[in-house]
Amino acid sequence: MIERKRSFPIGTSILSFLAILGLVLVVIRFINGLGAVSNLSDGRPWGFWISFDLYSGVALAAGGFTMAGAVYIFNLKKYHSVVRPAVLTAFLGYTLVILALLVDIGAPWYIWHPLVYRNIHSPLFEVALAVMTYHIVLALELSPAVFERLNWHIPLRAIRAIQIPLVIAGITISVGHQSSLGTMLLMATQALHPLWYTPILPILFLSSAVAVGPAVVILESTLSTKVFGDKLELNVLSGLGKAIPYILGIYLLLKLVDLIVRGNLGLIFSAYPQNLLWLGEIVIGVVLPIILLSIPSVRQNRRGVFLGALLVVLGLMLNRFNVSMLALAIRPGYAYFPHWMEVAISAGLVAWALLVIWLAHRFLPIASDKEVAV
Repeated sequence: MIERKRSFPIGTSILSFLAILGLVLVVIRFINGLGAVSNLSDGRPWGFWISFDLYSGVALAAGGFTMAGAVYIFNLKKYHSVVRPAVLTAFLGYTLVILALLVDIGAPWYIWHPLVYRNIHSPLFEVALAVMTYHIVLALELSPAVFERLNWHIPLRAIRAIQIPLVIAGITISVGHQSSLGTMLLMATQALHPLWYTPILPILFLSSAVAVGPAVVILESTLSTKVFGDKLELNVLSGLGKAIPYILGIYLLLKLVDLIVRGNLGLIFSAYPQNLLWLGEIVIGVVLPIILLSIPSVRQNRRGVFLGALLVVLGLMLNRFNVSMLALAIRPGYAYFPHWMEVAISAGLVAWALLVIWLAHRFLPIASDKEVAV
C-alpha cells in the first residue's frame, strides 16, 4: 500500500529553464546543422548523445520490462505499486531515445528508411525496429492510467484483456533490444579496447540492464517520496535491493570468466589508463553495491538502499560511456570532447521528461497500487 501526503513541486523553474534552453538549441541545430551545436566529426561514428541518450537511456529504461515481468509473469504482487511508475519512466526513456536520434542523425527526415529499406543482417535494423515497437507496447501498457483518469471503461477493458500478451511482447522485445546494442559494438573489432570487446557483449548488456532495472525503480520511488509524497513501504524497496546483488554477481562472474578465457585478465593491471575506467565501473557499479545491498541492515534503511541503487546506476552509465566512447578508438588526427550545447540538449530532454513525470503524477493515477474496477 502507498502512503500519500500533500506535496509541492520542487525545482520546476530550473527544469523549465533547461527544457526551454534545450529546445532553443535543437532549433539552432535544425537550422544550422550538427556543426553549430556539436563537436562531432568524421573521426568517430557518434558522440555524447549516443552514449548518454541511447546507450545509457535504453539501459536505464529496463525497469519497465523487469517490473512488469516480475508482477504479471512471476506473480510478485508485492511490487504491483511500482509497475506503473516504472513503465512511465521506460516510456519517457524511449521517447528521449527517439528524440535524441532525431537530433543526432545528419538527415533526420530519413529516419523512416529502416521500415522500408530493411537490412535484416544489420544490428541497427533490429535496434530501429525494437525502439519503435517497444515504444508502442509501453504506450499501451501505460494507457490504463489515462483511461482511468478519463473514466473510459471500454478501452480500459480492452487493454486489460490483452495485458499479459502485452507484457510478454514487451519483455521479448526489450530483451532483444538490450542485447542488440551490445551486438552493434561487435562490429568495432579493432576500435573497442579488449577489456570490453568480447563475443558475449550482448549477454553482458542484457544482464547489466536487468540489474539496473530494480535500481532505477528504487531511485525513482525514493525521489517520488520527496517530491510527490508517494511513499512506498520499506519492504518493497528492500525486496528490490535484495535481488540486485544476485544479478550483479552473475554479471561480475561473466566479466571475469570472459577475461580469463580470452587471456586478457592481466590487462586489468597493465592497460593504463583504460584499466582505471574498467576498475571504476566494476568497483562503483558492481562490487560496492553487492557489498552494501547484501547487508540486511542497509536494505532496511531507505538511505542505504538508495545509495546502493545509485551506485548501480552510476556504474552502468560509466560502463555504457566506456564501451561507446571512452574505450572506443578515434581515427588518427581527430579529437573529440562534447560541446557544452551537446550536454545542454541532453539535459533539456531529461528536463522535459521530468516535467512530464511531474504532470503525470499530478493528473494521472500513476502511483495508485489498486486497479480500477471496470
